[in-house]
Amino acid sequence: MVIDMGAEYHCYTSDITISFPVNGKFTPDQRIIYEAVLKSNLAVQKAAKPGVLWPDMHRLAEKTILEELVKHGLIQGNVDDMMAVRLGAVFMPHGLGHFMGLDVHDCGGYPKGVERSTEPGLKSLRTGRVLQKDMVITIEPGCYFINSLIEPAMKDPVKSKFFVPEVMERFKKFGGVRIEDDVLITEDGCDNMTQVPRTVADIEAIMAEGKA
Repeated sequence: MVIDMGAEYHCYTSDITISFPVNGKFTPDQRIIYEAVLKSNLAVQKAAKPGVLWPDMHRLAEKTILEELVKHGLIQGNVDDMMAVRLGAVFMPHGLGHFMGLDVHDCGGYPKGVERSTEPGLKSLRTGRVLQKDMVITIEPGCYFINSLIEPAMKDPVKSKFFVPEVMERFKKFGGVRIEDDVLITEDGCDNMTQVPRTVADIEAIMAEGKA
């Protein structure tokens, strides 16, 4: 189950997405995709700091997920070649995150001089700016198995070679996973303000407590 939620405090907003198995235990396939997305989220958190271009963070998130999908046999080939043909947008069609403040999707993403990309995935980014200290932004990579995106890609003469059809068939009805955290850009990195269980072990443990 994927739940996108948040709270408001003194007119300031939050926006958090959690993903978890409804029965409290991850299947092996659920664990593969969940941990791929979590690894992507953590990679961006580690790299995000003042001076970093936000579209580069989106590319990092995509690349991390693609590397994990290769590792587990869903796709095959060179990840840089996949990035060149925007294969990551097949699995993560939305942007990586958005500014947050008095509005959940706060303004200021594309001021004068900042152009929106026309490439798949990147064109959905809510900002193309360079990160600055004290910005508050969400980091929300996801991996989804959307037939209307995957089926055309598997027939595409450029993208089809990357798929392993028999493994992809296993994930046809999987759905997806998204992990969204709210971070404050600090002087030399970022501070994750989201305090919820994130690892597979922590999620399974807290759900087990609810059944007790």
